[in-house]
Amino acid sequence: MRTPLFADERGEEALSRLTAGVPESALSFVMACPAPEFFPIDELQICVNAVLRREATEVLALGPSDGYPPLKAALLELLRHEGITAKDENLLITDGCQQSFDLISKAFVRPGDSVIMENPTYPGALAIFHGGRARCLAVPMRTHAEPGTTLGLDLEALEATLAANRVKLILLTPDFQNPTGVSMPLASRRKLLELAGRYQVPVVEDHIYARLHAREERVPSLKQLDRSNLVIHIDSFAKVAFPGLRVGWIVAPAQAIERLRVVKQTTDLHTDQLAQATLAEFLRRGLFSKHLAKMRKVYASRLAAVDEALHKYMPEGTRWMRPEGGMCLWLELPPGFDASELLIHVKERGVLFAPGRYFYAQSPLPNTLRLAFSSLDEKQVTRGVATLAEMLKVEMRKRQRGVRRAERSRVALV
Repeated sequence: MRTPLFADERGEEALSRLTAGVPESALSFVMACPAPEFFPIDELQICVNAVLRREATEVLALGPSDGYPPLKAALLELLRHEGITAKDENLLITDGCQQSFDLISKAFVRPGDSVIMENPTYPGALAIFHGGRARCLAVPMRTHAEPGTTLGLDLEALEATLAANRVKLILLTPDFQNPTGVSMPLASRRKLLELAGRYQVPVVEDHIYARLHAREERVPSLKQLDRSNLVIHIDSFAKVAFPGLRVGWIVAPAQAIERLRVVKQTTDLHTDQLAQATLAEFLRRGLFSKHLAKMRKVYASRLAAVDEALHKYMPEGTRWMRPEGGMCLWLELPPGFDASELLIHVKERGVLFAPGRYFYAQSPLPNTLRLAFSSLDEKQVTRGVATLAEMLKVEMRKRQRGVRRAERSRVALV
């Protein structure tokens, strides 16, 4: 039998396929996306109109590969307020974090090179580095603070991996990690940077969720703490309100930015100029900080609703850690349960979630799942969690009945 010419023999499944054929009324915890009902459309329209009146000819023409200068200036000011000192030559505008990962892979990683990734991790990054034929080395994430351990990347395992391999890059999300929601403590960040410096391995810091903190205090980013110029810091507007505009950025040493700029130029010339100019205007008018403050409150309320519903409805043996922000929460079902099997039953009741297997670089735990709560309001969150818990309890009762039947059969045989 001949293989179809364009068949994907890897058998990879995209998270987006989970929602295929599902009615719009379904409650979906699948995608970690901004709530569309809060998109600042009127404010954005004002910014678009202002840009077109002022500089339509310029923004509709070809532009520099490293980015639209007024947006770079606005971002450098934003970064300065966040404790990151950078210059124009340290900044590259991209089509979002997904392209940032792709450019980094193309610029610095060759087939067979080793790259350290969190396990579980963001599937989009995993797909890019696998596609570039990198050797992805999985370092476990600690999602529960057991005695003698800290949350986040297992630094002992990281050090052992660095000692045993020639590693090209370390990729991680220190704040509200996708999919676990875990944040790395300050002491762990310092230790990570010390290890990176000792082994001379650059660190790619995905900062995309960091602004969505539910509390006022913030842990400094790796880039803020970086004294050895080893951190490549990537970020985007996508999780605040603009996933469709595809504008992000990379902050890195000038030499790295120049290599990335050349790759960017050969990939797509430059990021959409009108989108860049609109977002520059949005930042300049103070609308970004205003909208961010609003969305932090919205997502903090939805996060609280998820945690409250889990405490109220979930059966004993289910474990989770409440994050301090972000868009998702990691759930561990009682041992022996398979989240993919549970999804089949929950989907029939109009609720969707992402099984944990989609996020692992290796050794997936079948009883894990991610709940992305950002696009559901508090009532929807509560209803969705209640349905999930109800179906889990049904499956638990079925299992208990099966155990009792097996025990009766053994007694009968005796």
